[in-house]
This record gives sequence, structure tokens and C-alpha cells, in this order.
Amino acid sequence: MNQKISIITASYNNASTIEDTINSIIEQNYANLSYYIIDGQSTDDTLSIIKKYSKNITNYISEKDNGIYDAFNKGLKLAEGEIIGFLNSDDFFADKNVLNDVAKLFKNPNIDAVYGDLNYIDFNNPNKIVRNWKANPYKKNSFKYGWMPPHPTLFIRKKYYEKYGYFNTNLISAADYELMLRFIHKYGIKLAYLPKVLINMRVGGISNSNLQNRLRANKEDRLAWKLNGLKMPFYTPILKPLRKITQFKIF
Repeated sequence: MNQKISIITASYNNASTIEDTINSIIEQNYANLSYYIIDGQSTDDTLSIIKKYSKNITNYISEKDNGIYDAFNKGLKLAEGEIIGFLNSDDFFADKNVLNDVAKLFKNPNIDAVYGDLNYIDFNNPNKIVRNWKANPYKKNSFKYGWMPPHPTLFIRKKYYEKYGYFNTNLISAADYELMLRFIHKYGIKLAYLPKVLINMRVGGISNSNLQNRLRANKEDRLAWKLNGLKMPFYTPILKPLRKITQFKIF
């Protein structure tokens, strides 16, 4: 029997995009699926859209939270699947077979996590690709050279959240980086790379929206290493943003 995959969406005032997110879940060809939406008490029409699709949602809550990573942690506590993935409320799956393809790799009991590629798309024109993040296979110590997988494409067995912990909510924009550094670099969970675009992500993420946020993210990246008792090489914060240059293409 196929393992259950749980998808978690954190939302806050995403009325213009969350319907695309929900529909991309509904359209998936993978049947053994549970879906959770953690809403931060939206003040627009987000909640009414969520309620419209309530029969397709395993559980949803709407209450004040302490940001996206707090919402992720709430979702992790609710999720009942053996495999956990996140789909942000501005994003949607690239095609109907994403979860099927991910599940096939998880049939190997030695695989702890699966990730793939990601497209950044224009907020108002989902057909316009702004940037393509080709993740490539993981190699030991890749984090030292600025590599990381696109977090929205990362699926991890739930048991590792229970073993190694949830998102660190003391971090504002780099809790996903810290968690991946902890799970992959520090504890060495086994990864499988799926060489296809899994997620279409609208531009305007927290850590990249302006220079001030980028500088804060850089500071938090350093803190992520320190929190894990790891020494960040001097070249890592230089190589990490440089890797993004090759992602920008003319389509």
C-alpha cells in the first residue's frame, strides 16, 4: 500500500492565490493524501475560500500565530501521514503527477527525503518563468559550498521531525534553511533527487524581497550553523547567493 503523504499549507491574507494552491492539491493523481491548512486569522476572503473547499481539506484552523514557521509546526503536529510536504499559499504543484512521482522514490525504505526543482513565476502571470532552480543531486558537505535544496520541494519522513525537531521559531526567515542544515548536513538523512520541476512559486519570498531582508537572512544563516554546533566556512555566505545567478534565464 502507498504511504500517506500529508501536505501542509500556511496562509495569511492570500485570497488572490490560495485557490490555485488548493486546486493543485485536488488535481493530484495520488490518492493516499491528507491536507492541512493553517491560517493566521486572515482578514480578507482567504477563510471563505478555504471553507468553500472544506470537503477536500482534512483539517484547517484559523487563529493568530507567530509567523509561517509557527504555522508549519502546528501543521506538523496535526499531520498523520508518514511523509510530510509543504505547499505555500502562493504556490502550486507543477503538474498532476508530482505526488505520484515523489511516492515512487519513497518506496525505497532507505530514502529519508525527496526533493526536486522549482520554478519562480511572475506573481500575476503564472505562465511567465522568472527563475529556474535546478537543485541537482546532493553531495556530502554540499552545504559548505552554498548548496541547499528548494525547501518547498522537500518531502521528509515524519519520523525525522519527531527525532530531530521542528522549525526553530526564533528565526524569522531562515528556519527552513536551519532545519535542512540540521537534518541533512548534521544528521545525514538520506536524500533522493527527483530531476523535474515540482513546484511553481510566485516571486516575493520573505528572505529575498529586499536588501534588508537578504542581509538578515545572511545573518540568520550564520546563526543556523552556530545553533547546530557547526562552524560555517568563511566562503559559504559568499557562495550561497552566487549559486542563484545561474538560475536566472531568458525563457
